[in-house]
Amino acid sequence: TSGYVQFDNCNFESGQLQIHAPGTCQVKFCTFSQSSIHLRSVALCVLENCEFIGSESASVTVEGCPSSDRNWACKHLANMAKSCAVSVQEPDPSGRTVAKRDSWGESLLGPVRTCEIVVGEGRSSFLSAVGAQALLGLAQEDTEREENLWAAKEEEYQALDSNSSDSDLHSDDDEDVQAAYKLSHQAHSLSHMLADVTDSRLQSNRLHAFQRDLKLKSLQQELQQDKEAQVLANSLQGCIIRQCLFRDGKGGIFIHSRGQAKLEGSIFRDLTYAVRCIQNSKVIMLRNDIHHCKASGIFLRLSAGGLIADNNIHSNCEAGVDIRKGANPFVLCNKIHSGLRSGIVVVGNGKGIIRSNQIYGNKEAGIYILYNGNPAVSGNHIFQGLAAGIAVNENGRGQITGNVICENQWGGADIRHGGDPVLRNNLISCGYSDGVVVGERGKGLIEGNAIYGNKGCGVWMMSSSLPHLINNQISHNSIYGVAVFCRKDDASDYPPGQGSSESFQEESAGGENDPDSEEECAAAQHPISVALVELNSINHNGAAGLHVKSSEALNIIANVIHANQDGGVAVLQSSQLTCITNNSISRNSREGVLVEAACQVELCGNGIYENSSHGISSKGEGVIVENDIIGNHRCGLQLLQAADMKVTKNRIQSFRDYGIALFDEAKGLVQENLIFQGRAKKSILRPMSNAEDCIIQNNVFLTLKKR
Repeated sequence: TSGYVQFDNCNFESGQLQIHAPGTCQVKFCTFSQSSIHLRSVALCVLENCEFIGSESASVTVEGCPSSDRNWACKHLANMAKSCAVSVQEPDPSGRTVAKRDSWGESLLGPVRTCEIVVGEGRSSFLSAVGAQALLGLAQEDTEREENLWAAKEEEYQALDSNSSDSDLHSDDDEDVQAAYKLSHQAHSLSHMLADVTDSRLQSNRLHAFQRDLKLKSLQQELQQDKEAQVLANSLQGCIIRQCLFRDGKGGIFIHSRGQAKLEGSIFRDLTYAVRCIQNSKVIMLRNDIHHCKASGIFLRLSAGGLIADNNIHSNCEAGVDIRKGANPFVLCNKIHSGLRSGIVVVGNGKGIIRSNQIYGNKEAGIYILYNGNPAVSGNHIFQGLAAGIAVNENGRGQITGNVICENQWGGADIRHGGDPVLRNNLISCGYSDGVVVGERGKGLIEGNAIYGNKGCGVWMMSSSLPHLINNQISHNSIYGVAVFCRKDDASDYPPGQGSSESFQEESAGGENDPDSEEECAAAQHPISVALVELNSINHNGAAGLHVKSSEALNIIANVIHANQDGGVAVLQSSQLTCITNNSISRNSREGVLVEAACQVELCGNGIYENSSHGISSKGEGVIVENDIIGNHRCGLQLLQAADMKVTKNRIQSFRDYGIALFDEAKGLVQENLIFQGRAKKSILRPMSNAEDCIIQNNVFLTLKKR
């Protein structure tokens, strides 16, 4: 207990080596077969190049705070440990990630990835070079297609109008005629946002800049920016384990009761678990290989902490890294992949700083946050997962910022059942389902993200969950830009295996009495009583820009909704009020705004320009006030069936059709509108059958007179 012991080239079978403070030891090139080491409050112990096989419990147990009572050998061991420390260097400047082989002939990186993420100065991309170029080309391609489509439509309208009876116009060039009738709408308050959307080069440049800003950082860069992590990386206390092999047993390292251990360059394989760290203990793990564990690879709980950096963690049966019950480690620059469950799980008031990791190819969510888990997740590349990129569930929270989340089978981010994260400035792209899903009882602030090129919707959300969707770029998704629904999730819609059978029962009530958790939760609550879609750019999506089928109130404010392949905004179900205010809705392939029967809407202050069908087509109820409805290819405003709308103080013009058309049993008040006659000289079409129910008065009609 007070001396120093050293073992070189020894074999231990069915035994145990115990060292108590203030004793110290050094063990090199030894084999432990069904044997273990137990250290109690040891100030410093060094294990190097040892092999641990077939342990029935933990191979190495580190218990207690490192003793301040140091014997004569501590200084010698500390100097030796410093001289042999793993250096943190920049990777190969070529930027290539090379699959190394360990001394047992196994690949440290596992199967080669088709999604290339390169770390270094040369290149950093969430896709292969070809894939990235194809993605960036979408914006330019769609803009060119849009221009060609509009040119074709103009030719078609010229042909249709060639037999016009307006003899005074018949001889003039059609383009000149249309130009003569064209009204300016460049002064709309969102025109600066619209200019960004319509310029394909600006869109491509913005995506390039986004990728550049989200480049993976090296471990050296991370440590330079975070002094606390740097101190951990340089610490030499407790048990130091280097270049060891732990295999074919129950456990690798067990650290508890304020113990401390540092693991460098070791391999943990075919164990029940690699590392368990609990009870205010610390573990520092640098450049280890952890794979094929029957449970989680690394497990931290009960206020454990430390640094987990630059490790290769793969092919484990449970989570690669499992953080619970107040544990708060740094998880930096790891490769976490090919797991049979999630990559990282943060549960039961677990925290953690999770940065610059590559998380890919896991069967469940790349990062799974639930039961008041509240990590800071930033700068990671999360890709090619078989479920969601990041799933936030069961009152999980988290600050999720600046990540690249791409090519996942389910939602890039999936928020449900009380999940309430901040999702900010992420690139969520090329997923095989929706970009962001806010399901039943999901919450959250979704701000400043680029949601691009997903096979489903850009954002799928339930209005009853009260999400706040603000200032996102939502474009080139295959279905709707934003889809808002009210129904509860069917079981068939929920991604299978999103952690539902994971061992979280004990965590479900674990955070209820935590005062820190309650304070943070109160601070994170958003004062929102209505679902909000605000200041987003929603463009070039494969169906409607914004699709609403909800029984809850919804506010749609100051968005740019442009060049979507269906209508701009489609309100198909809205038993409570949907407010559509101050939006720019332009050049969509059908109506600017479609309102179905029995829907309640308020359209105020919108610019609705140059859509391929009617500007507004409504069968519902509500008010249409102070909108600019200009240059749409059919009627400016069409009211159908049992529509009951108050239409006042709008500026309306249609080049080829009626400014306002009322059909069927449409009724309401059409008053004080400024209606510009187009080429067809059609102002208002109204049925005589409902003259008493439809009041049309005090409108101003302006006609262009040729000089």
